[in-house]
Amino acid sequence: MTAVSRTCDLIEKALGKSAAFRKVEERLYVVKQGSSYVTISVMPGARDGDKPLVRVYAQVVSGVSPDPGLFRQLLILNAKMRFGAFAYLAEGDLILFVHTMLGGPHMDEKELIATVTDVALVADAYDDRIVAKYGGRRMQDVIEESALKHILGGDDDTGAWEA
Repeated sequence: MTAVSRTCDLIEKALGKSAAFRKVEERLYVVKQGSSYVTISVMPGARDGDKPLVRVYAQVVSGVSPDPGLFRQLLILNAKMRFGAFAYLAEGDLILFVHTMLGGPHMDEKELIATVTDVALVADAYDDRIVAKYGGRRMQDVIEESALKHILGGDDDTGAWEA
């Protein structure tokens, strides 16, 4: 069994009991915690996957303008964080909160659970603040809107709900 597969097994064992946990595909998982969706991705290490990396991240805000004041504020916050960091992805104008930990045989189940919980808490604590000051939309709102459109049949606004 490879270090990557051992890491995936540990993630599934540690988080799989929760109804909020979903395996999306091989080496990719999502956990809904509070108003946050935390993604867990397992990446092989540089040398034959002997030391896989486990990236744990939450999308905090979508559609935010790339404002220098926002970037400055995120860097200031990064300096104060006990772990993890905020990041900006130009594609989608996304603000993420990301933490990477070492996988493999020495990965600790309690540390994984604490990491997922803390990433969710940070995302939840800052999403409203970022949206209020710099615009964009909380990821929970984006997901809920997408689900509602799916349930109601997409963007079709033909008055299907009218009597």
